[in-house]
Amino acid sequence: MSWIYLVLAGIMEIGWPLGFKMAQISGSRVLWVAFSVLCMAASGLFLYLAQRAIPIGTAYAVWTGIGAVGAFTMGIIFFRDPATFFRIISAGLVVAGIIGLRLSHQ
Repeated sequence: MSWIYLVLAGIMEIGWPLGFKMAQISGSRVLWVAFSVLCMAASGLFLYLAQRAIPIGTAYAVWTGIGAVGAFTMGIIFFRDPATFFRIISAGLVVAGIIGLRLSHQ
């Protein structure tokens, strides 16, 4: 169950930079900032729950990795961020690190 909490925390970690970006480009600034704050709180809660059984270093690296790769992907898909070869390979290395941490967890 802790890994499910950790994945949920990572997904919520994607939400807050997405909300801040949407607040910059849409007319609903308050709504999107509120969305960001809600995502931050949920992300922190799920990380807290995950750390009951997962070591802090592993949990933190996976949490930030999911958030970083998720925000990277959202940027490419929705905001026309550059999708260069080296950016994609680098994000893939982060994913490989997340997988490695999961596989090495006992």
